Amino acid sequence: MSVKGKVWKYCDDVNTDVIFPGKYTYTIKERADMAKVACEDLDPEFTKNAQPGDIIVGGKNWGCGSSREQAVSCLKERGIAAIIAKSFARIYYRNCFNEGLPIIICADAVDAINAGDIVEIDFDRGVIIAGGKEYPFPPYPEFVQGLIKDGGLIPHVKKELGL
Repeated sequence: MSVKGKVWKYCDDVNTDVIFPGKYTYTIKERADMAKVACEDLDPEFTKNAQPGDIIVGGKNWGCGSSREQAVSCLKERGIAAIIAKSFARIYYRNCFNEGLPIIICADAVDAINAGDIVEIDFDRGVIIAGGKEYPFPPYPEFVQGLIKDGGLIPHVKKELGL
């Protein structure tokens, strides 16, 4: 599997409350509506202009804060192809796999990539291709590949159970 998209780049410690604004936690329930306000408090340009296939690049501790799954769901529903960061908050990291949203930890790539760049990620080879250079990362284990391919944990389990 590979993806290629335009980069939206952000800083360290991006909190779940700005990925999915906390003010909508109990008022927006539909995933399509969540996508419309994704990153509204972080970057109004993202909210207006992010396209399916785009890639987010963040610094350290992406997704810190609360454990609300909406902070992952809104980006997946928006069509974000992947998130590359120096590190992820632990619960956010797990929520991404539960939702089937590919994430990569690769500090060298984060340092080299700029907002607006076009980046390709080859998950099978375990490389990020940016600016004519390749940045390796450990390929996903087969189980994790299955989660992503199937769209997340619940669809994967349903498939495995034949439901």
